[in-house]
Amino acid sequence: MEHLIEGVMTTAMEQLKEMVDVNTIIGDPVETADGSTIMTVSRVRFGYAAGGSDYQTSYEAAPELPFGGGSGGGVSITPVAFLIVGKDGIRLHHMNEGAHLLEKLMDMAPDAVSRISDVFRQEESY
Repeated sequence: MEHLIEGVMTTAMEQLKEMVDVNTIIGDPVETADGSTIMTVSRVRFGYAAGGSDYQTSYEAAPELPFGGGSGGGVSITPVAFLIVGKDGIRLHHMNEGAHLLEKLMDMAPDAVSRISDVFRQEESY
């Protein structure tokens, strides 16, 4: 037999699940006039708590102990970056003023691959 707290928890978790999906973390793509596509990248945090108790009563006609309970949750969604897909490749523009490490690595990757290719070509020509 299912306890009443299970129904309370299931309802709250279903509501949280509806609020947070993959489109919450990576936003829907937006195409710009120059043909680039921009998507937001967000940080999602959520918390959840539930509790309840059966309690005794002096009412003798009650077949079971009465139940009191509740649950609650919260969601925080914070945009942290924009993913820009354009003619020049893919860039990650972080919302913080300073350059983010991942953004630097993504910007450096094409140049690094080109340099490594040049090294291998030079070795083959010897």
